[in-house]
Amino acid sequence: MYKRVLLKLSGEQLAGKYDSGVDTELMAWLADQIKPVVGAGTEVVIMVGGGNYARGAQLAGHGIGRVTADNIGMLATIMNAVALSDVFNAHDVTARALTIVRAPQIADYFTHRRALGDLTKGHVVIAAGGTGRPYVTTDTAALSFALELECEVVFKATKVDGVYDKDPAKFPDAQLVPKISFEDAVSDNAIRVMDKAALGLAAEYKLPVMVFNAMQDGAIAKACRGEAVGTKIG
Repeated sequence: MYKRVLLKLSGEQLAGKYDSGVDTELMAWLADQIKPVVGAGTEVVIMVGGGNYARGAQLAGHGIGRVTADNIGMLATIMNAVALSDVFNAHDVTARALTIVRAPQIADYFTHRRALGDLTKGHVVIAAGGTGRPYVTTDTAALSFALELECEVVFKATKVDGVYDKDPAKFPDAQLVPKISFEDAVSDNAIRVMDKAALGLAAEYKLPVMVFNAMQDGAIAKACRGEAVGTKIG
């Protein structure tokens, strides 16, 4: 059983059955998935993306500068974090949204001490705002926060079961790859589960990354118990 983990959720995953916005039924389901994990003693950090509202790299251009576009993306992550924390708390999973981008009327500011205080109380910390800087993805932010908060592993939630040897949507005989070295993950351009900056950070500090379909019932709990799910990088 892992003591402390970071779960990276994309904005698209939080949209659930919708094209944009948030799916509160999905968020309630996630609360039910996280509840037994916290009850078993694992401390949970969730890093949320914002692609269900805005994706900085796609907004840039047409009169919007890249820095402004990335700032809009950071604001989108705050919206996701406060929504997710409210749903979690409504389902008896004590959670707190913490943002690295100051928004005092909306969410508490992230500090190392504040986050650790919540985690040691058994509260779920939902991190928003990425790193607070442009040109940095929330995947890279997830690795940075995981290192800062001394998480033992990063869970990268995806819509597929893990990393395959070829595209399973195109090749029916595609095989799941259970383990990939840090070196291969960084050097192989065909591996696109996370951006290379994030994978490079994981490799440098030997922080394992588990890539799996977190939207399957019980998958998060299995991963927290150290069971084989998806693909392990590292």
